[in-house]
Amino acid sequence: MKSSLVAVSAAVVVATLVTGLKDRSALQEKFGLGAAGKSAPELMMMGRIKPTDAPAGDSEFNAQLVADKIEAITSSPPSAPNTPEPSAAAQQPAAPQPAAPQTATQPAPVTPPIVSAPPAPQQVSAPPQPAVDESALRYFASRGDKVRLQAEISRLQALYPNWVPPADPLAVPENGDKQLEAMWQLYSDGRYAELRKAVADRQVADAGWQPPADLLDRLDVAEARARLVNASDLKQYATVVDIAAATPSLLTCSEVDVLWRVAEAFIQTERAQRGQDAYTYILKNCTNPAERQATAEKASTLLAYQPMQALLALERPAADGSREFDAIRDNLARRFIAEGNDDPNLAIAPDYVARLEKLAETEGLASDALLLGWYQLRRNNDADAEKWFRAARAKQESAAASQGLALALVARKAPEEAEDVMFRWRADSDDATSTYLAATANLMALQPPADLAEDVLHRIATEVIARKYVPTAQQFGWYARSLNQFQTAARWFETALAWKPDDEPSAYGLVITREQLSDRKGVLDLQRAWAGRSSRITNLEDTSSLMPNALTPPPAKGGLAAQQPAQPTQGLPAGQLPAERRITLQPGAEVVVRAARPAMETMTAPRGPRQTRGCSTTVDAGQLKPADALSRGWCLMDINRPMEAISAFEAALQSPVRKIREDAAYGQSLAYLRAGLSTNAAVAATKAPQNRQRAAELQVAILADRALAAFDAGRYRETLIYLDQRAQLQQERIDLMVLRGYSYLNLKMYGDATRIFEAAAATGSRDAARGLADVRNVTHPDTNN
Repeated sequence: MKSSLVAVSAAVVVATLVTGLKDRSALQEKFGLGAAGKSAPELMMMGRIKPTDAPAGDSEFNAQLVADKIEAITSSPPSAPNTPEPSAAAQQPAAPQPAAPQTATQPAPVTPPIVSAPPAPQQVSAPPQPAVDESALRYFASRGDKVRLQAEISRLQALYPNWVPPADPLAVPENGDKQLEAMWQLYSDGRYAELRKAVADRQVADAGWQPPADLLDRLDVAEARARLVNASDLKQYATVVDIAAATPSLLTCSEVDVLWRVAEAFIQTERAQRGQDAYTYILKNCTNPAERQATAEKASTLLAYQPMQALLALERPAADGSREFDAIRDNLARRFIAEGNDDPNLAIAPDYVARLEKLAETEGLASDALLLGWYQLRRNNDADAEKWFRAARAKQESAAASQGLALALVARKAPEEAEDVMFRWRADSDDATSTYLAATANLMALQPPADLAEDVLHRIATEVIARKYVPTAQQFGWYARSLNQFQTAARWFETALAWKPDDEPSAYGLVITREQLSDRKGVLDLQRAWAGRSSRITNLEDTSSLMPNALTPPPAKGGLAAQQPAQPTQGLPAGQLPAERRITLQPGAEVVVRAARPAMETMTAPRGPRQTRGCSTTVDAGQLKPADALSRGWCLMDINRPMEAISAFEAALQSPVRKIREDAAYGQSLAYLRAGLSTNAAVAATKAPQNRQRAAELQVAILADRALAAFDAGRYRETLIYLDQRAQLQQERIDLMVLRGYSYLNLKMYGDATRIFEAAAATGSRDAARGLADVRNVTHPDTNN
């Protein structure tokens, strides 16, 4: 009995090794199955798994030695060169491969040598061949199972090279062992547990009966495969690797599904290179076109972009001259671009980007346009991103497309449209809400301030209050200050501080606003509260000093922050709209410049009767007579409400009286200038003819305002052009000389800057003196340090 069990165990090991013999070179390469110089397959060593029939004294199972012996046994003798070699299908006994059964007249293809030639003594005398059990052949043939029939023929040819398959497997004498037939039926049905029980029951009933080694071998492999698939389905990836290590006969092209599962297990257990090796093994050794294509698709869902390029390099040319994976290349392009969206530093090959662009244009899918939009936005290609997000919204308006478009619009400084685009989707998700609020903050921070409709301001304010969003509340404060509405500005700054008590820019805005409102107690309270935390708040006694502002960084993709607007100084006439500019001279050097907007001189033009009391309440100017609307406009200008004055003057422009229209156009131009909207002021001046004096005054003011706007945008050469044009009409004021000096300084024209600052400083201008110091800091930094 003991010798029989040893023989059965040996047969199992021999069958297992011979089954994978043809794949051995590839397995050695990709799965670590012992190459020359290694004592054991790498997969087996991972789990320290040894075959049960290994000698007790051996510390490792020598797969190389056993394989060499098996090849020596199965090699055809030199004297019989025409003896059929083992079929290539012998490498795939465990899973069916569709193929026609071989006959005695169809020899199997010759196996290329994978190890060195066996020793000569073994070639001289081949061991006697044991009797071939052909019962499985008859069984599969009787069931019409051609796939398993062919696999069984290939297996027997590998085990017995001199064996010739019967021309008619049904002619094989019928096995009279009905119990064994029933066991084969259980195996065929996949009822492995019942088969084990049937074998055990018969061995108990008949102590002399031994199950066929072929049946046990097949059962072991089938059970291992079932356990591996079950572990894979349950995501027990470590178990999958252990089973594969213990059953290397499963790792062949006949078991591509197993190879896929093993590759996934490696990747999920943070061994991506081993997973890539498994996919590489399939693409190098397996020939089924559908399985090869499926391998590329499965790998693309688990491997990163770079490893996938190595796998795709293994594709084979198709018969028609195309590439093997052309059918799936569109989906691969989509997957790679999506990966590029997650990693802004990942450079996707231009071919994939171009392919997806062509797909987006021809198929018109919103999803493709979205992928391209996010890909370009992550790489700061805002114009291209805007193009694709607009295309996506045209096909299907969605929160994702609107959010992407809003981010692109904010990036190119068009937050007004961004707010409009995102308003509908503002509550769709947390990201959508953040994008909408960021758009509002950037919209309110525009310089010069945007001319927003009342309903837009109302809806923005409602959302800001509902969500207690500090950046936009703070920007509302600066926006109100730009319109000289200081009481409103103070309330917004106070609101922002109530939501975020440590928001220093809001505290600074509040303190300078209280100072301008002559609220000394409020100023002192804030200075005491921020003592030691903000020098510009505690040192507010000299409001004309140049205090650096803490500017918010420029917007970033995916989380836009509001751009801090220029923050005004104190002590200027109410008719002026001061602004602060931060100028980058060189890396690490910044200069802060305050340049006051030009104050409009008092005009002596005749006006209608003033109705100061009558403009303190809200009235629809369109319902007034043109003369009354004109009077109301001047009244609103007197109390620093220029935006309302614009509407009143617009109503007065409808008068049939020429004089009223002239005064209304003039007043509306002044209102726009006070609001910092020089372009609108220029348009308003053309609505009615003006006399030469007024036209000159308006042109001077508009040029000064445009110079400030150009300076604010960093267009310093354009600033100088406007200043030169204005200087031809009127002598340059000291504050504009300072602006000219800083324009030269930013253009690195240090001699001209010094000359201008010296001339302005001679009049006692502290800003000009500070400009001189800034020039010295740039030109002689070591001396100043």
